[in-house]
Amino acid sequence: MNMKTIQGLHQAYRDDIADLTTRRPVPGPRLQQVDPFLFLNHHGPQTYAPGNGGLPFGPHPHRGFETVTFILEGELMHSDSAGHDSIIRAGGVQWMTAGSGLVHAELSPPAFKRDGGPLEILQLWLNLPSRLKMTAPRYQGVQDESIVKVATPDGLSTLHLVSGQYEGHSGPVESLTGVFMSWLVMRPGARFVLDGLRGRNVFLYVVQGALALAGQAAPAFTLVELDADGDAVEFFAPDGAVVLFGHAQPLGEPVVAHGPFVMNTREEINQAIRDYQAGKFEPNKA
Repeated sequence: MNMKTIQGLHQAYRDDIADLTTRRPVPGPRLQQVDPFLFLNHHGPQTYAPGNGGLPFGPHPHRGFETVTFILEGELMHSDSAGHDSIIRAGGVQWMTAGSGLVHAELSPPAFKRDGGPLEILQLWLNLPSRLKMTAPRYQGVQDESIVKVATPDGLSTLHLVSGQYEGHSGPVESLTGVFMSWLVMRPGARFVLDGLRGRNVFLYVVQGALALAGQAAPAFTLVELDADGDAVEFFAPDGAVVLFGHAQPLGEPVVAHGPFVMNTREEINQAIRDYQAGKFEPNKA
């Protein structure tokens, strides 16, 4: 196997939203994207007191990409203008395809605001190719019990498989673009190797603990940038770690982003703004 090499280690920077602890490794000053992975917000870990205001993400629009939200601790209540509603508990995932456009809200359920508790949430933005920018919106909400959990060969890690295939298992989420997405819980001394990655970009973010890769240490809140040429990745967790791990075929297309819209040209962004202002993202709104 030809191992992928480290191109850079990118420490997430703090960008708190009100009282929500938030770290963001990408986009950053030295790395704009890991095509097609555009953006990651790491909220928490923190503990909310009883009688809290909950998450601050009221109704807002999106077009041209997908959001994948991993609820590690706490709960997340989702609603959108396409008629999807859910409350996803700890260990679950929300995969929303904004496509041609919708308005959604991501808030804390009433019980969480009343009782408080621990919260840790990761939200990843996945770009869509130009041919799918205007696809119909859709939503897939998966609870913890439906996430496929696979022991790695050394028996020291559990792969939480969200989309794609691993060792004969398939994740419950169907990706429109063949994205593999997972998170890995590694006990002390765990080692993990995955091959078949030539030509695919790897998204590797250390959520908790630390990794050792090719003689380099990657502590918590670090995005590991790898080259696209190697066909395998190997990482080792001497003291244990939780890792967000995905890979995908790069799109190689222009990216023009403006707030909640990600398109290929400035005119497409302007059209998205006009369509949103005209109410086209909420066709059923009275």
